[in-house]
Amino acid sequence: MDKRVVIIGSGLGGLACGYILAKHGYNVSIFEKNGQLGGCLQTFRRAKVKFETGMHYIGSMDEGQVLWQFFRYLGLLPDVKLSALDSAAYDIISIAGKWYGYANGYEQFIDSMSQHFPAERAALTRYWATIREVAENSPLYSFRLPDSVTVLNPDFVKTCASDFFDSVTTNPRLRQVLAGNLPLYAGVRGKTPLYIPAFINDFYNKSAYRIVGGSDCIVRSLCRSITEMGGNIRSKSCVTRIKCANGKAHSIKLHTGEEIAADYVISGLHPARTVGLIEPQNQLRKIDRNRILGLENTISNFTVYIRFKNDVEPYFNSNLYHYNRPDVWEGGNYNPDTWPDSFLYMHLCSKEEQKYADGAVLISYMNYEEVAQWENRPQGNRGDDYNAFKRRKAEKLLEELEKQMPGTKANISRYYTSTPLTYADYTGTEKGAMYGILRDCNKPLQIIVSQRTKIQNLYQTGQNINSHGILGVLVGALITSGELLDLSALIREMKALM
Repeated sequence: MDKRVVIIGSGLGGLACGYILAKHGYNVSIFEKNGQLGGCLQTFRRAKVKFETGMHYIGSMDEGQVLWQFFRYLGLLPDVKLSALDSAAYDIISIAGKWYGYANGYEQFIDSMSQHFPAERAALTRYWATIREVAENSPLYSFRLPDSVTVLNPDFVKTCASDFFDSVTTNPRLRQVLAGNLPLYAGVRGKTPLYIPAFINDFYNKSAYRIVGGSDCIVRSLCRSITEMGGNIRSKSCVTRIKCANGKAHSIKLHTGEEIAADYVISGLHPARTVGLIEPQNQLRKIDRNRILGLENTISNFTVYIRFKNDVEPYFNSNLYHYNRPDVWEGGNYNPDTWPDSFLYMHLCSKEEQKYADGAVLISYMNYEEVAQWENRPQGNRGDDYNAFKRRKAEKLLEELEKQMPGTKANISRYYTSTPLTYADYTGTEKGAMYGILRDCNKPLQIIVSQRTKIQNLYQTGQNINSHGILGVLVGALITSGELLDLSALIREMKALM
């Protein structure tokens, strides 16, 4: 086979598609505009500490579990070292000064949470029954052959997550605790569909791990495998055009003017950016273009990257989600003058037996509008006023952390920051959106972004297709690859390894 596949972007979706297609004999070329490969799997070093940009912890990685099966198929298992999070409290939800731990395992979660809410065991049982039903009835998340191209039950797409949490129990605090990890999907009351928290909570409940030494080990492994199978990967190669004629893409054009012929093009970019590359523009109907350009995106974030003094900060083997307000859904509706209302705090794992933390990340929601005034200034040199803005925000966020984790500030050697501008620069998301397009249960048809486009040989992959997160992106890459191969055959191939 000598079919030429051009993949735009080296995020997880692009690399997974590249691996699957190269494995099946396609001539794969991947083009990345940045100097570093990996998209949201990128890492960076400051003061000898490696920091994650997006993939902070993963789930369902015990042998035989769903992500483990994907990693096995993609040849990743030998290259990815893991450190298990605290099975009694891998996530901790902090509301009004009280901590509630999420335990691994359905029964263990129910037992643990029932200690805080002894009258709510039946409600917790109902909660997990629905979460399991949503996850297990999605064929590609349980490696069943789908009966149709539909991989999500439409009822779960149209059901509102916040309504579901409210229906589980009349206890107002338990409702908030069960929704407390919503920064993992930037949940919005009245909009976020049920399937998103259902997939995420089932995914982490089965098992939860940090990747030892950083998630860029996934990038290195996939890139090495793709190259060994004859694929070509080029960084610092910005695609400026997808050239089309008669409803088909025939080539891409790089910023250098070089043109690369293709039989198929797969874009891992945000759909709005993909649409902007299509040339000539009349290859897409105006109504189709406007639908994509008009999609709402999730909120962005401000992050403080903390470098601790050597051997002083005890390693914290849980993830802390803290809220100042009693309603966890209000985190994104903050007042800039009283920000932050919430944060997510995680230590980094640099070795398998971690006693003291080298570094941590501290994340809070931030709207792009707060930094829009600096968007046209040069990357890395946006001015003293921008730097002062970041310092003010960082100090406020660190003050909030100190209230919940007393003594932490004294152990900090230095810190670094990123804003929605930084996130947009390095991950290519629209306005630094944490998770790309905002799914809205009230508009189930309008917000569906298919792996197929109106250009018959142009396909899409990445967090905006199917679902976000490492598992959502890998399932999406499988679906995209199945357009060129045979999806049912791919699933059988993966199951044969079990």
